[in-house]
Amino acid sequence: MLSLLPLLLLQATATQTPPLASASKPAAVVSKWPAREAQFTVRDFRFRSGESLPELSINYTTLGSPHRNSRGEIDNAVMILHGTGGTGRQFLAPQFADELYGLGQPLDIRRYWIILPDAIGHGKSTKPSDGLHMRFPRYDYNDMIEAQYRLLHDGLGIRRMRLIMGTSMGCMHSLVWGETHPDFARALMPLACEPVEIAGLNRMWRTLVIDGIKADPAWADGEYRTPPVQGLRTAASLLFVAGAAPLYFQAQYPRREAAEAFARERVAASITGTDANDLIYLVDASRTYDPWPLLAAITTPTTWVNSADDFINPRNLDYPQRAVARMRDARFRLIPETADTRGHGTHTAARFWKQDLVDLLRRTD
Repeated sequence: MLSLLPLLLLQATATQTPPLASASKPAAVVSKWPAREAQFTVRDFRFRSGESLPELSINYTTLGSPHRNSRGEIDNAVMILHGTGGTGRQFLAPQFADELYGLGQPLDIRRYWIILPDAIGHGKSTKPSDGLHMRFPRYDYNDMIEAQYRLLHDGLGIRRMRLIMGTSMGCMHSLVWGETHPDFARALMPLACEPVEIAGLNRMWRTLVIDGIKADPAWADGEYRTPPVQGLRTAASLLFVAGAAPLYFQAQYPRREAAEAFARERVAASITGTDANDLIYLVDASRTYDPWPLLAAITTPTTWVNSADDFINPRNLDYPQRAVARMRDARFRLIPETADTRGHGTHTAARFWKQDLVDLLRRTD
């Protein structure tokens, strides 16, 4: 039922992005794609909690160029939203970008203007580790979506999106976008999430991640002088399991010694560069998410894809099937589990759902 750390367990190899690195210092993505990076600043941003910031900066990356129709309106903008702990630049990684952005591919950047924002609390956007620590406003998904809207509408002058899609947390954001701004996008593509309140086991392990950090005396109520390593190790261990792919890991690590070594190496690597306060905020931001009561408000054509080996969004929950029955024009597909799928991280391996995207663009053309 949520997201977690988009690229972190996608490849599950020794050279893979550490699971928590993006929580404060995103791992660099070396890309062949001609991306441009910029900042948009919102003045006097007010959060749903009643707190505010005099300035909120949203970092974003773009590919391609805007196209204007006969009325002068941008008509080719596509926004792709990352998961918890991720950044927009993760969508420049080969398993995503090389499947989608090239000549004749579904999101050919000669045709589409791709916008990849860093959510509040993530990447180079404003976040607790910038200085406020635990005094930072307690943001939630609605605040993140409002900041995205301000970027698109006020900053980039977009009145209607060609497509909004997202992975994990971005999947949930896509559903909320459909409820709160029903006419703003021509199509929605949520990948790897559930349409209900974050409760059950999903909320339990999130709570344990937060509690594990706070229980470390070195955390010092967020004013730590050295990283709370024990608390971060607890958090990293839980996140590692949540993002894992059972069949894939069994095939790659069939011997006990290799499996133990891999798990320990990944957890240790993930702690480096992770800010504990940023991690607490980004894991907790899902606490108010609950699109279920308003699903009928989603009238935008939607294609929704989950994967059967996703620990966070278990295949035996029937929420997606029940949800699409309440939505005007929605389709749901569950990717079967194989030794090649990547658990929750299947959402960023575009080859598994590329045709679904092609079909969605055709039916909303």
